[in-house]
Amino acid sequence: MTRSLPFFIGLRYTRAKRRNHFISFISLTSMLGITLGVWALITVLSVMNGFERELRGRILGVASHVTVSGEGGWLSDWQALQKRISAEPKVQASAPFVLGQGMVTKGGEVHGALIRGILPGQEERVAEMIAQSMTQGQLDNLRAGEFGIVLGRTLAFSLGAHVGSKITVVAPRGQITPAGLLPRLKRFTVVGVFRVNMHEYDSALAFIHLEDAMKLYKSGSQVSGLRLTLDDVFQAPLLRRTLMQTLGQGFRVRDWTLEHANFFRALKIEKRVMFIILFLIIAVAAFNIVSTLVMVVTDKQADIAILRTLGMSPRSVMGVFMVQGTVIGVVGTLLGGLTGVITSLNIETLVPFFERLFGIEFFPADVYVISDFPAELHWDDVIKITMASFIMSVTATLYPAWRASRTHPAEALRYE
Repeated sequence: MTRSLPFFIGLRYTRAKRRNHFISFISLTSMLGITLGVWALITVLSVMNGFERELRGRILGVASHVTVSGEGGWLSDWQALQKRISAEPKVQASAPFVLGQGMVTKGGEVHGALIRGILPGQEERVAEMIAQSMTQGQLDNLRAGEFGIVLGRTLAFSLGAHVGSKITVVAPRGQITPAGLLPRLKRFTVVGVFRVNMHEYDSALAFIHLEDAMKLYKSGSQVSGLRLTLDDVFQAPLLRRTLMQTLGQGFRVRDWTLEHANFFRALKIEKRVMFIILFLIIAVAAFNIVSTLVMVVTDKQADIAILRTLGMSPRSVMGVFMVQGTVIGVVGTLLGGLTGVITSLNIETLVPFFERLFGIEFFPADVYVISDFPAELHWDDVIKITMASFIMSVTATLYPAWRASRTHPAEALRYE
């Protein structure tokens, strides 16, 4: 009895026309279930990877990769520190900033805002998205001593402001007068409006020139910190640890993975939960393999008995039905994996096609932050999904195959 005999018999059972068409139908259903599960899992994870990449890009287009600030809240002699940090090979660009909270008012409208003092020429190198997202005016319109301000689109809309409008900025640090403590008020002219399509920034962020911010917040020649941009954003934690060692005490170094830890942690949890939910589809299809093989074993009792009588061992009988179930799992996994990869690579073309075909918009631009379907295929995800599907399919064959190997020839042929 050759070792390849169980393999050929298993394939024969898979291809043969069965008397019981219901078993054939369940086999096909199991295969399609695995195909759909693997297809959906690869496609959804690719879309979630694309959303994560898009959101990360938008966040890091405004926020810094690494921020260096003083422990007391201010940095003195920041020009020398900037030259020292810029010598690091991983640092692509750096820019100073003064950060403070305040209220912006126009007419009867009052809104809280995060005021960031910048040097426009340097800021454009660490926050390219702001310069590229100007809907009115230019970031270069911020000039020292002219007290210009650039507002987020939502904030400007709430105030009813546009380029040329006059608004008042109220700084939290007041000034002591004979009448008591009064808030610091300063008149600014709107010189630009930006829109990055993130509510957090569009509704609460405003830019002024660095020197104007120093005067507004009375910081003298000190700045709040330095914003750094790296060639590789994923090297930020490593650079943070390096700077903490080289700069020593008196400095506070943060990177984007710490500043937005909760947000990206929530994305990872959502991705993990989605993986579990969609993987249940594959699990259900694998359970169908169990039911299919149990019925096949029952239907083939006489065949099993004859094979045992001819000398086939229980292990070989077990191999016959493991081959049959594994074929179902492998074919379903390969079809699902191939379809999932093709869909993920072309989803940015397929979604607009279906939107035009059915006349609907899945993510309206006026409601959702991201209105398209960005996708990023990770081959390690494909390998993990297909391997897990294959292992589950093989595991599903064990019990029915073991049951077939326990068949006694005399009892199986008694009523034949």
